[in-house]
Amino acid sequence: MLAQFGAAEGVDVSDDALEFCRRKGLKVQKGLAETLPYEDDSFDLTTALDVIEHLDDDIAGLKEMHRVTKPGGYSLIFVPAFMWLWGVQDDISNHRIRYTRKQIVERLEKAEYTVERATYANFTFFAPILGGRTAMKLTGIKPVSENNLNISALNGIFGKLFGAERFWLKNFDFPFGVSIVVQARKK
Repeated sequence: MLAQFGAAEGVDVSDDALEFCRRKGLKVQKGLAETLPYEDDSFDLTTALDVIEHLDDDIAGLKEMHRVTKPGGYSLIFVPAFMWLWGVQDDISNHRIRYTRKQIVERLEKAEYTVERATYANFTFFAPILGGRTAMKLTGIKPVSENNLNISALNGIFGKLFGAERFWLKNFDFPFGVSIVVQARKK
């Protein structure tokens, strides 16, 4: 999707993920978020979409993003919100943390970013996810994956509901949500 706006590249540690991307014709390299395989000031825009929460040293990963972003360039970061929303999917996805807005902003500032906007997102599914995870904790039910708990016939409806948030997010910051989205700029 990003390639329609300019040259797009990706980095992953997984050989399987890299092979999948290459079969789709995407330009990808093997590498770690904490040691990106790019020169300083390489990109106008860098993204970490559900990446930072996997890192043992999230600040090192953010500093590395900052390093490869051009001066005046932007970074878009998307992370899961609230440790008390921790669930099975966090365990099997090897997450280290779920953030508060304040926590991710502080980490970005330590990485020398200027945070222009940070808001909770995925507001639409906050109540169902909170309810489901609370029920699992109270009952002791632990599915192999929360991905197995969906109703595939409803995926289209859920996608439209989630997509509708973009209209609200253009003008408002949500006070809570399942995720946090941040727009940051390199000075």
